[in-house]
Amino acid sequence: MSAAGQEDAAFCAIVTGRVQGVGFRYSAVRRARELGLFGAVSNRSNGSVEVQAEGRLQDLERLLTWLRRGPPGAHVQDVQVEWLPWTGRYRDFEVEF
Repeated sequence: MSAAGQEDAAFCAIVTGRVQGVGFRYSAVRRARELGLFGAVSNRSNGSVEVQAEGRLQDLERLLTWLRRGPPGAHVQDVQVEWLPWTGRYRDFEVEF
């Protein structure tokens, strides 16, 4: 995180479209870890994917750009984002079941 904490932020994103069964969660984990982010990604019962992410604002924006595209085989229709304050509750970025 940034030394002063002023650039730290978080979001909850709901990704809809063809996002389950295409490696979306594991690709999201890989991308988030590359960016140095913390959080979790999970499938939802309605076919969407939920992403909870924390870290530097500029890196969160890069992850959002990736979420709007997804991995090969995915077809993202929409990404709804709720920006939240950084909590520091995550220690890694993982798939939650």
